Amino acid sequence: MNMFLRVSLLALAAASLSGCAVLYAASGMAQNFEYQKEIVVHAQYEGLDHHTVAVLVDSDLALRYERPRLVPELAVNISRALAKHVTGIKILPPQAVIQWQYNTPEWNLLPRGEVCEQLGVERVLWVDLQTFRLHPQGNTWIWEGVVEAEVGVVEEGGLDPDAFVDAWRISAAFPDINSLDRDSASEESIRLGLEANFVKRTAWLFYSHVEPKYPDKFRSENASEQAS
Repeated sequence: MNMFLRVSLLALAAASLSGCAVLYAASGMAQNFEYQKEIVVHAQYEGLDHHTVAVLVDSDLALRYERPRLVPELAVNISRALAKHVTGIKILPPQAVIQWQYNTPEWNLLPRGEVCEQLGVERVLWVDLQTFRLHPQGNTWIWEGVVEAEVGVVEEGGLDPDAFVDAWRISAAFPDINSLDRDSASEESIRLGLEANFVKRTAWLFYSHVEPKYPDKFRSENASEQAS
């Protein structure tokens, strides 16, 4: 093989490898772009529109003792999110709902329809907290916030006012970073981030909104870069 032919073949091989690298990089960029896509998701329940609504948050005694601020904070923040985004909604002030819970010690034993009547509203958004933790079980060295709850709606005058007309199991997590050690963030920042994610996912049930197409791969810090 003469020298000219050898050089030509080497050049072609190099160009082919370079082209593969470019195609691979372009494919990776396209995949990352796909992961950053957001989609419109419609409300799963639109029956809060133009109605009076009470947001009622409950938890077991152990969680309430461990985190006495949690129930009122979630009640206030969910109420604010709904008031901001749900058309024509009239929210009973959360302080009034919390005061009623305090003055009615066995309120959670009442028929749900009677809760509607006593609060004087057409709808009750019932949030029953099941789990709220900031660490993996048995490991306080890692931040891994998780909150889970059963969320249901009671309608005044429904076919069965003592049953939920619709119900969902909602879970949220924070932070998105795996194995974040406890020296890298404060407990307050983890708690606030976890509560914010839960409030958002709960409120999303009741109005159309935009959310990531691939929530497990979406990077919120890149979303602002794409938008700019």
